[in-house]
Amino acid sequence: MATFSLSPAVRTALERLIDYAGLFPPAQLPMDGALAQYERARSSAASWMLGRFIVPAARLAEVTMPFELSVIATPQAFEGVARAREHGARVGALEVPPAAGAAALAAAQAARTGLSDLPMYVEVLDTSEIPAIAEHGLGAKLRCGGLEPSAYPSVERVAAFIAAAAASNVPFKATAGLHHPVRHFNAAAGVKMHGFLNLLVAASRAGEASLPELAAIIAEEDPSALSLSDEAALRQARARFVGYGSCSFDEPVDDLRALHVIAA
Repeated sequence: MATFSLSPAVRTALERLIDYAGLFPPAQLPMDGALAQYERARSSAASWMLGRFIVPAARLAEVTMPFELSVIATPQAFEGVARAREHGARVGALEVPPAAGAAALAAAQAARTGLSDLPMYVEVLDTSEIPAIAEHGLGAKLRCGGLEPSAYPSVERVAAFIAAAAASNVPFKATAGLHHPVRHFNAAAGVKMHGFLNLLVAASRAGEASLPELAAIIAEEDPSALSLSDEAALRQARARFVGYGSCSFDEPVDDLRALHVIAA
């Protein structure tokens, strides 16, 4: 791990990595509370790690602050997103829920509604969907947890997703269950939760490491084994793993401080 001095490699690894998802479980804050938390994060010493504010398309009108947004929207909701954008909403990305043929439909609707300039991440249920996502020039999204233990994918599935995304040159986002940097057992949830540093290091090795090697990185629970020292590899990793949604900004930041990755 890095020392208290923030190295260029650590900055490359973590800059704008965390999109804020305070509206979603388990935090599930009211809109005013989530906006206040995001504003506080924007003013913190760790603000350089903060990405976009995540909001469902149906609640775009409730966002009263000029924040950069990542909007969760089905293709059917793209017209409403386009109208909100015309009226000043700072939409920076789209996240599309999983559905059969979602990539093709999303690409077509984005072209029709003038949203094709936005990065778009289609949530996948299976890695077999990634070639279609690549064909339409979109990104992919992986769900890494949820309210039930069954919502947490295996280390093999996460490794296969990262390998497939890298092989198809598809950038990806992750969401859910990634509050903490390193994989660990969460007694309250009764499940091992994935770590965002595990995904980051795996993304830096995709294309050269075998699937079992990537799975071992995803399964790693020793922070010292997840090095953030190779700036070139981490730059490549961030081109692949563009960010993840977290309903807490404080938790990952506090953990990174406790691990001496960033300054206390």
